[in-house]
Amino acid sequence: MAAGRTASTALRPAWRLPTISWQAPALHVFVTHPVHPMKRLLALLLALVIPAAHAVDWQESEEIAALFKARKLNGTFVLYDVAGNRLIGHNRTRGQVRYIPASTFKIPNSLIGLAAGSVGGVDVVLPYGGKPQPLKEWEQDLSLRDAIRISSVPIYQELARRTGLARMRAGIAALQYGNEQIGSHVDRFWLDGPLKISALEQVEFLARFGQLQLPYPRPVQLSVREIIFLETGDHWALYGKTGWATPYKPGIGWWVGWVQKGDEIYAFALNIDMPGMADGPKRIELGKACLKTLGVLPADYRVEPAR
Repeated sequence: MAAGRTASTALRPAWRLPTISWQAPALHVFVTHPVHPMKRLLALLLALVIPAAHAVDWQESEEIAALFKARKLNGTFVLYDVAGNRLIGHNRTRGQVRYIPASTFKIPNSLIGLAAGSVGGVDVVLPYGGKPQPLKEWEQDLSLRDAIRISSVPIYQELARRTGLARMRAGIAALQYGNEQIGSHVDRFWLDGPLKISALEQVEFLARFGQLQLPYPRPVQLSVREIIFLETGDHWALYGKTGWATPYKPGIGWWVGWVQKGDEIYAFALNIDMPGMADGPKRIELGKACLKTLGVLPADYRVEPAR
C-alpha cells in the first residue's frame, strides 16, 4: 500500500472498539437482543482500561487526497487492513461523522431478514406493493438477489415490515451497527433516520462480515455475501453496495464493501457530497481508484471513468 503520514490512534468507544480490535477475541460478545445499558457501559470501560490492545494505526494518504482533489469532490475514504490492523485513507475527521446509511443498509437488512425468517432465501420473490416508484425498474416484484442489484427500495421496505420493529431493533443491536437507533417506522429509518453510521463504523462492520464473524448462521452470511459480490480477478474478489442519503443538502453518496485477497480482508467505506443522481457513478469510480492506488486492486486494473 502507498504510505502517508502515520499516527497511532485508539478508536473511540462509539466506534465499537472492542470489536474492531482483532487482538482481543475474548471481548467479542454478540447477542440477539438489545444490550442492557450497564453491560454497554462495562464494555466501554473495558475499552478504556486496555488501550494498548485497541491501538489502530491511521495513515492519512496524500495519494488518496490527491484523487479527491483532482475530481473536486468533498468526502472521505477509509480502508481497514484487518491483517495489518491499520486504517488508511483520506479525511479522518469526516470518517468519524455519522450519516444516514441509505441503501448501504440493504446489507444488514438482508442479514437480519434472512436470519429472522422474514423471507425464505435470496431468490424468493417479494411484492413491491403496486404503488408508483421514483424509478420504473422498482415497479416489479423481485427477489433480494435482483432487488439489491438495482437497489430497489420498496422490496427492502417489504422485507423490513415482515421483520418488524422488535426483531429489527434486536438485529441491529446484535450487529452493533452505527448508533443503533431505528425509531418507530420500520420501513423508513435507514432512509430518513434516525439510524446513522460513520465510515469508520462501516469498515468495522464489514471487516467482521468479510470474515464471516457476524452473530448469524454461516449460511445466512454466505447468502448475503453472494448477492453483494461485484467482480473478481486473479486472487481477489470485490464485494460492495452503494447508497444515497438524500435528506442532506447536498446528499451523501456511499460506496462500502471489502476486497478479499486469499484470507486477507480489506474493508472500505467512501462517502462524498452527492447533489444529484447524475453524480452517482463518481462513487464507485473514485472508490476503485482509491483501492488501486493503495495496492488493494492490482496495478493493471482498469478503472472505468464515471459517466
